[in-house]
Parts: sequence; C-alpha cells; structure tokens
Amino acid sequence: MPTENDIERGTRLALYKSLLEIRLLEKRAYDLFLQNLVKGTSHLSLGQEAVAAGFAVAMRKDDFTFCTYRGHAHTLARGVSMAGLLGELMGRSCGLMQGKGGSMHLTSVEHGAMGSYAIVGAHLPVAAGAAWSAQYRGSGQVAVCFFGDGTANIGAFHEALNFAVVWKLPVVFVCENNLYMEYTPIRSVTAVEHPAADRAAAYGLPSVIVDGNDADAVYRIARSSIGKAREGAGPSLIEAKTYRTSGHSRADPGKYRPPGELDEWARRDPVALYRSRLLGQDFAEATLQELEKTVQRAVDEATETAKASAPASLDVIERDVWADGGASWRS
Repeated sequence: MPTENDIERGTRLALYKSLLEIRLLEKRAYDLFLQNLVKGTSHLSLGQEAVAAGFAVAMRKDDFTFCTYRGHAHTLARGVSMAGLLGELMGRSCGLMQGKGGSMHLTSVEHGAMGSYAIVGAHLPVAAGAAWSAQYRGSGQVAVCFFGDGTANIGAFHEALNFAVVWKLPVVFVCENNLYMEYTPIRSVTAVEHPAADRAAAYGLPSVIVDGNDADAVYRIARSSIGKAREGAGPSLIEAKTYRTSGHSRADPGKYRPPGELDEWARRDPVALYRSRLLGQDFAEATLQELEKTVQRAVDEATETAKASAPASLDVIERDVWADGGASWRS
C-alpha cells in the first residue's frame, strides 16, 4: 500500500508546479478568448489538471503523449514553452506550429507531445502504433494515450485495446471520465457504470479506477502502469474520475449540469487539495507562495511574448493544405 512518504518532496513540488502551470495558463487562455485574441473554439481542462500533471511527471522525457482536442494541459505538462502554446492558440508565428494548428492541434515532437486529435478516438490506434515502434526498436519508450469517456463507446477504442493486449504493447490508455460527452451525461448512453474500467476485463486487463482530482493518486498509478509497460509486461487501461469546471468548449455555458453538481466538484479542486496536502506535510507557506508567484510571472511573460509575435504568415498557413485534383500531387 502507498504511504505519504513514497513520493519524494522534489516530486511533490514538481507536481504542484505542473498543476499551477496548467491552471493559470488555461485561465489565461480563457481571458485571451474574451479579448478576442484567440479565434475559433477551444476546450479547457480547468478542474482536470491532476491527470495531466500526474502522468507527465511520471513519464520519461522520450516517452510519447497522445491527447484529444482538450490538449493544452497535456502538451504543457510535457515541457513545451508557455509562449509557444499561447502563441499557437493566438495564431502567432511564435506558436508551436507557427500559428497554423491552433488550439485543437497542438504538437511538439521534441517534447514527446505527439499531437492533439480533433477526431474522437482517432489517436488510440496511432498511440498503439507508436508503442509498437518502440517495442520493435527496443527503445524502452512508452506511449500514454488520453481520451474522454465518450471515446470508450466507439470502435477505435476496442480495436486499439485488443491489439495492444495481443501484442503486449508498451502503451497506457487513460480515460479522463469527466462525466459528460460534450453535453450528454455518459451514464445516459453507456451500458456500464464505468465506461472504460468496466470494459477492461474483455481484454484480459484489470479494472483500474483512480481519483483523477488527486495528483498523488494519479502519479502513483502512472508510475506503476508506465513501469509495467516499460518492463515489457504490456498495456494498461485506467479510468480517471474527474470533472471539468468549465463548459465543453468556448460556446458552452454548461446549463445541462444538475443543481449543486458544480459546487460539489469545486470542493474537490485538484490545485487547492494539493496545496493543502503540501502544507500538511510541512512544506512552508512561503515556499508555495514563491512558486505560485514564479508561475504567474511566467504566464504573464509568455502572454506578452505571444501578443508581440507576428501573425502566422500566409506561406505557412497555405502550405500542405491544397491539392488541385490532378495527377501530379499523387506522386
């Protein structure tokens, strides 16, 4: 059984720093939307920060992350620059893809962030393929694939799980169950209570459910499942129970939530819970305040850098998006 002392103090500070970075950057992204500096839609991870932080801190630098269109948190947690991320959201040349990809397509191969995927479930087979590559090359790398609860009801989920088990691939599938498929409660369209964990037995995997708002709990299960994969013992399927405190996307006011639900989950805020835990483990208030100020300064500086960056150039925006239908482009 895990104890309070099984996670080093330096790791705990790294977890809190990651939680803060995600929370403050996501809040800043929302502010920039209100200023009309971010075009199109976006999907924030406010309330879900512990899943991204817990896994990223447990991963090796050369491991792979695959995530959904709700990918700001996972991309940032892998170590990309805040200016690069905000710049991409704002369509600026300093962005991760020089402003071409935007909020839903964040990618940084250098940091192992292998893309945010706008098509639901499309990345699960791709993550299995990356794991197969690592297995074939004997690199020891592990692919960690994050997806929403609704993805557990589509074919790609089952196909990827099946082959991952058959081939004992070094991949960890993580369902971020935030209770809603966009605006539809997952429980109203799913035959089982736990959309991912209750399907695990069909593929010979144990049912694993973790408190997705507890960064320590997520880190522990990440550490063990990634270690299992790296040792050649095959994949894992994990269901992290969490909650997004914002709407599904920019346009969603969240009026479909039952009364009191948001308040109940707000009392389980992952950032506030972790801060309180650190104080209970004799971390000094001054230490936490200094870390909080440092992260806030970094967000502020990244914001100004992104604002000052030039918009994405037309040659970047128009590259690789046009085919004239003739024979020449096929070769």
